[in-house]
Amino acid sequence: MFSFCNYKEVDLLIISGEASGDEHASLLVRDIKSRFPNLSIVALGGQNLKSSGADLLFDLVEHAVVGVVEVLKNYNFFKKLFNHTLEWIVEHKPKVILLVDYPGFNLRLADALMKKGISRKGSGEIKVLQYVSPQLWAWKPKRRFKMAKVLDALAVIFPFETDCYKDVDLPVSFVGHPFVSKNYKPSVSFDRNGPLVLLPGSRVQPVQRILPVFLDACEKIIQLFPELEIQLPVPNEQLKKISSEILNSRQQLKDRVEIKENPLVITARAALMSSGTMSFGCALAGIPGVIAYKAHPLTYLFGKLVLRVPYLGMANILLPKNPPYRELIQSGATGNSLFSEIKDTLENLQGIKKYKTASVELKKILSNTQEFGVTDWLIDEMELG
Repeated sequence: MFSFCNYKEVDLLIISGEASGDEHASLLVRDIKSRFPNLSIVALGGQNLKSSGADLLFDLVEHAVVGVVEVLKNYNFFKKLFNHTLEWIVEHKPKVILLVDYPGFNLRLADALMKKGISRKGSGEIKVLQYVSPQLWAWKPKRRFKMAKVLDALAVIFPFETDCYKDVDLPVSFVGHPFVSKNYKPSVSFDRNGPLVLLPGSRVQPVQRILPVFLDACEKIIQLFPELEIQLPVPNEQLKKISSEILNSRQQLKDRVEIKENPLVITARAALMSSGTMSFGCALAGIPGVIAYKAHPLTYLFGKLVLRVPYLGMANILLPKNPPYRELIQSGATGNSLFSEIKDTLENLQGIKKYKTASVELKKILSNTQEFGVTDWLIDEMELG
């Protein structure tokens, strides 16, 4: 089922199972490769990591799922992948493993490596690092004890996250958010004459749930704005196919909504968004919009029990006194509610100053004033000199 390539020597193994982590890790690989071009880097990740110079063992991003129910449905697949990955690591013994977010898989792997005596925390030779912290401040705060037990060091992208680990013996460094680094080229930008952009997410199940709601809103929007351009960016061929199937069932919209596969830059006057990384990118770009989210009913009920934050969108979490985006969750996310929230913005860019102000505030919060980025952190941890 899985066939990973063999290597004589591996300096760095990166494991990233989601689109956002794949993007963050690709920026890191591109940067460190420019300094150390002969570094052997292999990855379980996505196409961004592949294009940045890492040898891709397996496209893990393509199989990303979210939610308790979805994970259980795919349990056998992930169990086999986990075991195969562990066997590959035991055989090849990469010098350093960098886990990028994706805690359900990655922290279990770190634990298994420790128990097998392969990682340094298990008296072995492999250093195990993590880049991007699990959202301890939102749920499962006790994970920090497991992380301290199985990881050698952690790099976080939000400044307040260092406080989450103050009571454990784990070296934690704030390295700045990749979206505000000097070398980052934003993938989204504001254009007051641009299209309305639909951003339902990068994973199959969430797209299947929220895209129809976005299209319900669009059926109303095109009646009020018959000349408005509407775009639906998709990150890969799989989501292009799924999105096309959903869109083609809408006679009114199939010729009005343009699907764009993996565009280099998305320009928008406004956006209908899920609560993921793209919505945060829109916030940093000052793009007006609405966040909407629908999960499997059981996942939603579980989330209500364990979540410890009042918002889903990171921009709203970081700016709780003046959250820039309205969030419409579960039964509150309907075509009518989305239309009501977005129509004034489309008509006269109402409230645009609020989004510009939020963008400036977010960049101030996320900038790393110590000028110590994630590449510098990784070079130090790998002892590359």
